[in-house]
Amino acid sequence: MGRYITLVRHGQSTYNASNRFTGWLDPELTDQGIHEAHAVAEQLRSAGLTFDIAFSSALHRARRTARIVLDDLNLDAMPVTMDFALDERNYGEMTGLDKDEARKRWGADQVQHWRRSYADAPPNGESLRDTIARVLPFYIRHILPPVMRGQTALVVAHGNSLRALVMALDGLSDQAVTQLEIATGEVLVYELAADTTVISKRSLAMRRPDTANPAGATEGAGTPPATS
Repeated sequence: MGRYITLVRHGQSTYNASNRFTGWLDPELTDQGIHEAHAVAEQLRSAGLTFDIAFSSALHRARRTARIVLDDLNLDAMPVTMDFALDERNYGEMTGLDKDEARKRWGADQVQHWRRSYADAPPNGESLRDTIARVLPFYIRHILPPVMRGQTALVVAHGNSLRALVMALDGLSDQAVTQLEIATGEVLVYELAADTTVISKRSLAMRRPDTANPAGATEGAGTPPATS
């Protein structure tokens, strides 16, 4: 019996599209974000994956992505367990600011450090370490037990809450996690051993719409990640 966890970052939001720090704000998905959610479902179907349980953050962009994915997989009756523990990190005083605006205020190096570092937080916000402090207990108490009983789990969350989970699953160091990026609509599939360690991990590549091309051409999975 397999023990599978599939991690999905929500589709692009309006704040992702406008290059703003989103954090705990609750914007809608863009048309591209809705497309990404449907594309996630197609990837999962093509990979032969289905689910017994589903989790998402309490924020709309993750909840809607989860619902689109499950509906497309004919799992529309499946409830989604939503919890703030899976929410994006709180960006504090950077929340809602355009990235360039934040760089002018605090300097490009400082903003980049807050974005990628493990332990340092923006003013009145959370670090990745703070985010892990709420994500990991939720994972251990609510996601891991049913997975260890053989249920397959879908987890739809955010760039940083998923970085927290991947750090734990992959055993990444404080330094290594600073290099980790998870794009909107990205899918990571883990299989766990009986001792909860990772047997295998795979990423399902997505082809994204080229919004600059009126002919509707697509580009590969090398598209830069959307911002948080």
